[in-house]
Amino acid sequence: MLLRVRVTLPDRPGALGQVARTLGVAGADIVQVVVLERLGGRAVDDFTVVWPGAARVERLLAGLAAIPGVQVDGIWRAIGAPVAGGHDAELLAQVAANPADGLATLVDAVPGLLAAEWAAAVVVPADWAARTGAVPRPGLTGGPVLPGPPGAEATVACTSWRAPDPLRLPEVTPLRARAMNGPGDARYAVAPFGRAGLVLVVARTGDDEMQAAGFHVTEVDRVAQLVRAAAVILGDRLDLVAAPPVAYPS
Repeated sequence: MLLRVRVTLPDRPGALGQVARTLGVAGADIVQVVVLERLGGRAVDDFTVVWPGAARVERLLAGLAAIPGVQVDGIWRAIGAPVAGGHDAELLAQVAANPADGLATLVDAVPGLLAAEWAAAVVVPADWAARTGAVPRPGLTGGPVLPGPPGAEATVACTSWRAPDPLRLPEVTPLRARAMNGPGDARYAVAPFGRAGLVLVVARTGDDEMQAAGFHVTEVDRVAQLVRAAAVILGDRLDLVAAPPVAYPS
């Protein structure tokens, strides 16, 4: 199985090689390394590795923990093969080529670009997260559990193919792109389209053995850039996502 392993390590010669050797000794086959940050003598790197399905992840974690100065920020299952550069532009070209399905195309592709589990485009009230007296209850679109008083539900416009049913979403006010932590081990990145309360939500979750890392600032910026570009391409079509259905006389 594919795993994504995020580590913070000293930004000095040999540190990256030591982590790579430890992964190899533990039984992991490295297929991609992405440097997310280098600042103040520290680096944050993502490793995508092939890991034997029958092996315990604790062995991998123990090996990394034994390296001086190395901290494991998260480890989670990667969905599909790692994505190389240039795919953002390719995705936006697909959105532009077929704008009628542009939003669904974006939502379905984003998890693969960000080693996430699922994504959803959601229309939320502007003050949703600020409302008081919120209680969990079913939403409008077949099962997402959302907060808010009657009439304040978020509406799910579309989801990626691995999205759970029902959804559990963070309490989003669509003002700016940011990372959020949800209940349990859920990790989110959210970015507003700037139209009609439409927000893209991208999620990672772990399990009993692994805990996913939160979205790094570079990943949040990437989501925001994709959303801004898609909003320009799709334009007024996004307003139709939030429009109530038209009732025609029978």
